Amino acid sequence: MILALLLALQVQASDKLPPANPLPYADADAANVMAPIDAMFRGLAARDGAAILAQVRPDGGATVVAERPDGRREVRHTSWAEFAAGVKPGPERYQERLTDPAVEVDGDIAMVWSPYVFTIDGKVHHCGTDHFDLVREDGRWRVLNVTWTQRTTGCPA
Repeated sequence: MILALLLALQVQASDKLPPANPLPYADADAANVMAPIDAMFRGLAARDGAAILAQVRPDGGATVVAERPDGRREVRHTSWAEFAAGVKPGPERYQERLTDPAVEVDGDIAMVWSPYVFTIDGKVHHCGTDHFDLVREDGRWRVLNVTWTQRTTGCPA
């Protein structure tokens, strides 16, 4: 709550958010939080929707705020089942790479925030920022939701 208030005050003062200051995930708990995310990315690379579903809570979902060619933003939300159904076998090699993820853990909830780059056959297709929220149940972390921005300009190579 205090963090949200401080961020709101900063936004009012500068009319934009401060740059992200992510911390590397070096401790064991943070590495455990990253395990289902890393497994989801392996499932995406393998074009295996079932592998992705194995890492999520079915009651969550995926939301993208995508930049359209006309410069407007479009918000789309899908259930995990719909998301996984869209991951189909094909010849292209998909890879999503996080850069400097920030991991926060409080008991059995966690969040991961990170810039990312998505490539197809090794070429940058789009980039943005990923935000995962996770819950731990029975000692296992699962992704509840992922929300991301998506753009094709200003992406790192």
